Amino acid sequence: MKKIVLFAAILSCITVAVKAQVASTATQTVNLNLSNAIELTFTGSTTATGAAVNLAFNTVNDYANGVSSSNQELKVRSNKKFGVTVKTNAANFSYTGTTTPAPVMPVSGVLDLRVPANATGGTIASPFSASSYADLSATAQNLLSNCNNGGNQTFSIQYNATPGFAYPAGTYTVDVVYTATQL
Repeated sequence: MKKIVLFAAILSCITVAVKAQVASTATQTVNLNLSNAIELTFTGSTTATGAAVNLAFNTVNDYANGVSSSNQELKVRSNKKFGVTVKTNAANFSYTGTTTPAPVMPVSGVLDLRVPANATGGTIASPFSASSYADLSATAQNLLSNCNNGGNQTFSIQYNATPGFAYPAGTYTVDVVYTATQL
């Protein structure tokens, strides 16, 4: 019996010792300082510079009916809603060839664009559409509006050029500039 009483007394002391331990805590505030961020890239190159689009005119039917490019996909990553505009870097194509003086080919009326795919959650702005082409120009035009924020907002564009028969052989070049802007 003395052993049981002694054991109970020791157990009681251990319980008191365990309950007598003191806890300590520390707290730290973490702030996330987010800035507005937007990026526009071509999915094929994963950069802001897409691969050159070469439209070859080899037959009279190409000159009469025009030549279309394959789809070119772009991706926007933005933490806010955004819109996309499009313009060319000049009103006329630059010319490389043997004809002098250099012929002047306007962009408007020759180079057109359509948006065959749009996964941005936004709308295709008029005069552009998914099914028909609209003229490009050196003046910025709305291409997409009210697009959703996200990390993989994609859309595809397709070019169509119809220079007709008024221009001599050579290479005619213009840059097409896309700009994504947060709303």
